[in-house]
Amino acid sequence: MPDGSPKPETEQRSLRVKVWRGSGGEGGYETFEVPRQPSQTILDVVTWIQQHSDPNLTYRFACRVGMCGSCAMMVNDEPRWTCRTHVDRVLKGDELRIAPLRNLPVIKDLVTDMDPFFDKWVSAEARHHPTADRHSDFAAITPDDPHRLEASSGIECINCAVCYAACDTVAGNPDYLGPAALQRAWTLFNDARDEDGDAILDAVSGTGGCHNCHSMGSCAHYCPNELNPMTAIAGLKRATARRFLTGRGKRKPS
Repeated sequence: MPDGSPKPETEQRSLRVKVWRGSGGEGGYETFEVPRQPSQTILDVVTWIQQHSDPNLTYRFACRVGMCGSCAMMVNDEPRWTCRTHVDRVLKGDELRIAPLRNLPVIKDLVTDMDPFFDKWVSAEARHHPTADRHSDFAAITPDDPHRLEASSGIECINCAVCYAACDTVAGNPDYLGPAALQRAWTLFNDARDEDGDAILDAVSGTGGCHNCHSMGSCAHYCPNELNPMTAIAGLKRATARRFLTGRGKRKPS
């Protein structure tokens, strides 16, 4: 660039970034000045702070390309994958506010304890109940089977907990299983290879189960993979109601 030529606006500006610092439920926001760069992501901002301003800043990331979900944080009060969220998309003026995911205990700074999130998968019986062993033939399931289509609709969940952080029902009811666990339960309920649909319905129809969902839609709105846990939760509501009225649980594939 010739001398005297104006620099691009993104190089001239800096960002005023408020980052939550603390642990064990105690802490507050600390402000950093971060150089503005072209095509800058929120994860780039956090990394710059850790590398240039405060090496003690704690955060979690892995793939940096939107495949693992480990970099999820609250950005301006909304849950997002920070590696796939560009600053231009969320910037308000020249300020950003970055915090750990909502509805989960904070270990330190931007890192949350994911155990409660995964514990609810267990509580929802969102685990495979096998019908066969390694010596059995593979189950023959056609791709257009309606139950397979229901099961496939949620398999792109990568357990990032964005939907869990977005859910106001979780915020108001710590016992609520949450959209990710219920979506996984619905996936397995519709899988012909899963043996125990009644165990799933027992788990999701009790305290904190699918009937606690208020259908506000934040889970579907914020899911980075564009999944719709509300559809799965509605399916579980229908299945539990059908079993209550008819005594029939899991529908067998035709």
